[in-house]
Amino acid sequence: MIVIKNIKDIKGTTGTGTTGTIIGNKTFPHGRTHIMGILNVTPDSFSDGGRFNAPERAVRHAEKLVLEGADIIDIGGESTRPGYSPVPEAEEIERTADVIRAVKERFDIPVSIDTQKSAVAEAALDAGADMINDIWGFKKDASMARLCAERNAACCLMHNRESDVYNDLISDIVSELAKSAELARAAGIAENKIVLDPGIGFAKTQEQNLKVLNNLSAFDIGYPLLLGASRKSVIGNALSLPVYERLEGTLVTTVLAVLGGYMFVRVHDVRENKRAVKMAEEILNA
Repeated sequence: MIVIKNIKDIKGTTGTGTTGTIIGNKTFPHGRTHIMGILNVTPDSFSDGGRFNAPERAVRHAEKLVLEGADIIDIGGESTRPGYSPVPEAEEIERTADVIRAVKERFDIPVSIDTQKSAVAEAALDAGADMINDIWGFKKDASMARLCAERNAACCLMHNRESDVYNDLISDIVSELAKSAELARAAGIAENKIVLDPGIGFAKTQEQNLKVLNNLSAFDIGYPLLLGASRKSVIGNALSLPVYERLEGTLVTTVLAVLGGYMFVRVHDVRENKRAVKMAEEILNA
């Protein structure tokens, strides 16, 4: 069930005693929800495939995200929508590295690389990325955690698995997220650089995705949380709407994230979600 957290009651520290999560040169304070803007430089993303896969268009869109209030930009070069075709490492690097470099040169904003491959992550870090956003939570590519630790990067570890058959959905996700966090800590990644994501749309049916959204606070195991539900099929299926008509549904999930004490929401429409976060926080602060 949904648990609403008064913002004053949301814990302000992680296990290290720090008051924020460090990504690049920014410290993100706990007790607030920050905006991660999505920049897909792919020809086949489920939402905006092909719109920003030229470097100059990608940088222009990054500027739009920054002006609308994004706190961090997540850049991805491989679509991971259901039924996606894997992209060779070299091609994924070609799509992302120059865009990351250009964004970091132009804007003072942390950048995350959305990839499941350590070679792509390494090239992204070389280009200036500050965070690795791994849809497999360090469980697929054994080199990912070590790389993240060696480069002193932050990480977002998403819940994912091969099957949507669970013994108990919520408790299984909690234990599997805890395993990802353990992998990060064992590699030497500081607690104040670890973020967890319950993985809406990955290895979950429509009913399971809705149940996760109804239990967002259950995934608080001592690390900051990120929700990535923007424009996803859980919204489209619930409302019978195509991708570009899912803003209102996305805003609902963003407000749920704020109420659940989430530190980040990963979204396409930054301006509208920023406003929704601010309104929800104003109410919680009353």
